[in-house]
Amino acid sequence: MKRKPVHVAMYSGGASSAYVAYHMVQTYGRENSLLFFTNTLWEHEDNYRFMHEVADYLGMEITYRTDGRTPEQVFYDYKFMGNSRLAKCSEELKVRQTIIFLEELRDEHGLEPILYFGIGRHEQHRAENLKEFYAHRPLESVETRFPLISTFREEIDAKRIIEEDWGIKLPIMYELGFSHANCGGRCVRGGFQHYAQLYRTWPETYREQEEMEEQFREHFDKNVSILKRNGGPFTLREYRKELEQNGLQRYLSVEDDTVPCVCTL
Repeated sequence: MKRKPVHVAMYSGGASSAYVAYHMVQTYGRENSLLFFTNTLWEHEDNYRFMHEVADYLGMEITYRTDGRTPEQVFYDYKFMGNSRLAKCSEELKVRQTIIFLEELRDEHGLEPILYFGIGRHEQHRAENLKEFYAHRPLESVETRFPLISTFREEIDAKRIIEEDWGIKLPIMYELGFSHANCGGRCVRGGFQHYAQLYRTWPETYREQEEMEEQFREHFDKNVSILKRNGGPFTLREYRKELEQNGLQRYLSVEDDTVPCVCTL
């Protein structure tokens, strides 16, 4: 029996995924669409505000999936501190929850999911990776679409459209200078520029992340860290002292080296 298609926006809390969701709903209708969000429980509260205002604008509900653990709890469960090279938090809290949801759509509701991502031309490699990933998982391949690459000939100024045309204020983390809003700034895939930005903007959040890292190192008696330098561990405590000694500006001006999560922008 042929399944009915359902169009699923991978709703991340960013401007691009919001615009792609809008395009998807306008094209296929609310009755054939879903807004899907995997919650890590570390998101900034203004991200939730933005997502719900956009959902209201679209006349849609948000479908949430939550593992129930925070990234920190995942690190302890696997005895492994997440970093830019390997982040079990993304794998467990986002990818695994997404695959479970896709199987539910097929097995329990008889629907065939088609996934929509807010990835632009400047991230073509991410689109290719996601296309390849969902071609082999879950048990059957899942179609992936990237409208900002394949549909629109010109670059879409999603941020301007959302604020000026929709009248919705963007998430505060854009205004504060972050390149992404993953996990409210505590993303372990963030690099040196990201954590310098975090320390400048929310030093108390930086210290929370620093303390989490120190407790993990002590608990498991492992010389591990989120950041790496010269191929080895470089702790947030060491980095904070360097930032305080040398000044933030030189670190803020370097290129952001965050490695995006699999399912998010």
